[in-house]
Amino acid sequence: MKVGTKSVLFGVHCILIHPFFVAWGWWKLFGFPSNPRIWVSFFVHDVGYLGKNNMEGREGQEHVLLGGSIMGALFGREWRDFVMCHSRHWARRAGKRFSKLCPADKLAFVLTPAWLYLPMARLSGELYEYMRVSSTRQLGSRVSDFELSLLTSPDPRVWLEGLKLYTRRWVEQHRGGVFDEWTVLHSHRPDGAALESGR
Repeated sequence: MKVGTKSVLFGVHCILIHPFFVAWGWWKLFGFPSNPRIWVSFFVHDVGYLGKNNMEGREGQEHVLLGGSIMGALFGREWRDFVMCHSRHWARRAGKRFSKLCPADKLAFVLTPAWLYLPMARLSGELYEYMRVSSTRQLGSRVSDFELSLLTSPDPRVWLEGLKLYTRRWVEQHRGGVFDEWTVLHSHRPDGAALESGR
């Protein structure tokens, strides 16, 4: 079973758990999500990880396409873009603004407790890919020296704390839709691994 499939079934993007943390994040940022279409987006935005060989490489970054296609077929182009632009990297690459789903999704990560996140990430096989790429992925962004010291730790709990600190700062800075100058675009090797950072 591929890592992306495991992520959606029982990993950090588990379709039975993650959407509710996204809803919680949305509620904290924007108020209760009363629009049923927003609730659909919570459940479909990450289903594109199904069948993916990686989470952070080119293949993983294309996970937005399936959820976007579903939302577009159901509700039109605006909702397709709403889901596709929940990825700040995808939005930046497409020359678009991230959608409100993006900060809610990032806050969902922050709100997910370590006692739940780490076992899911280990079980699915995602954890060490995230740990391997997170420190270099933030290079050129607004990561602080303290956060970087945590992100480079081999201890998953310390690493997770660093990533949560950085992510919470990103959410607070961008919750109002401020243009995202923090996000760094990456080139990739054919196997999907990140090669380098670049604007």
